[in-house]
Amino acid sequence: MSVPAELKYTESHEWVRLEADGSVTVGITQHAQELLGDMVFVQLPDVGRTLAQREDCAVVESVKAASDIYAPVGGEVIAANTDVESSPEKINEDCYAAWLFRLKPASADEIGGLLDAGGYQKLLDSEAH
Repeated sequence: MSVPAELKYTESHEWVRLEADGSVTVGITQHAQELLGDMVFVQLPDVGRTLAQREDCAVVESVKAASDIYAPVGGEVIAANTDVESSPEKINEDCYAAWLFRLKPASADEIGGLLDAGGYQKLLDSEAH
């Protein structure tokens, strides 16, 4: 299973990439999309919406189940990837390229509290037992 070292992760299986401009890009991990199966629907947060850390803000739905997506950090939504809304299967094809939304974080401190790749792998290993 792929757990890219350059990303940060949440315990609810979102990945987070810190961008050069200080914004963060958010998607779901390979583990999450494998559990869910074939994606059929994605609902993203509106651009301009202000989110609190861990607030449910998006939904991904597969043939098996629907799952809430949580904001990994608090901040303002500055972009939503409408490509995955019209083609949800892109998440199954490459979950690390098929990002969901971008945030302008309210606090850099929250980013520091996210899991690194090693911490996320330990979480996955513990869930497997």
